[in-house]
Amino acid sequence: MNLNKKIVSLLKRKKIKLAIAESCTGGMFSGAITSVSGASKVFTMGLVTYSNQAKMSILKVPKKIIQKHGAVSIQCCLSMVNNLFKISKSNVCVSITGIAGPNGGTKKKPVGLVYIGIKNGKKVVVSKNFFKNKGRSSIQKATVKKAANLILQQI
Repeated sequence: MNLNKKIVSLLKRKKIKLAIAESCTGGMFSGAITSVSGASKVFTMGLVTYSNQAKMSILKVPKKIIQKHGAVSIQCCLSMVNNLFKISKSNVCVSITGIAGPNGGTKKKPVGLVYIGIKNGKKVVVSKNFFKNKGRSSIQKATVKKAANLILQQI
C-alpha cells in the first residue's frame, strides 16, 4: 500500500480530518492525498499559499515574522500550521514552506531547505529538512514523501 493510501485509510479509521497549507510544493501534497479514492471523507482543504501576501492574507502569518525571519523559517511554518488549524477546524494540519530551486537559495537558506509543520490536536512539530539539490521536482517529491511519513509518525 502506498504512503498516501496508508494515510487516508488511517485517517478514516481514526475519524481524523486533514488540512494542508503548501508553499514550495505548490499543491503537490494535497494532490497526492486527493488522488486516493475516499480521501473526501478525511481531507478538508488544501491551500497553496505560494506568495508572502497569500501567507499573510489567507493564513494570517504576521508580516513581522516574514520581515524578520523570512517565509522559509521555523517561525513562518509554525504560524502557517497553527493558523490553518484555526481556519480548517481539522484534527491534523500540515504546513510546508521551503526553497525548491533552482534559484532563490542563499548560504543561510540553500535550495533544498524545507520546513514541514504538523499539528495534531495540541501537539505541534516542525521538521527542518535539507533535501539534496537534484532539481526542483526532486526536492518537491522528497518534501511530499517526508510530510507523508511525518503524518504517519504523528497520528
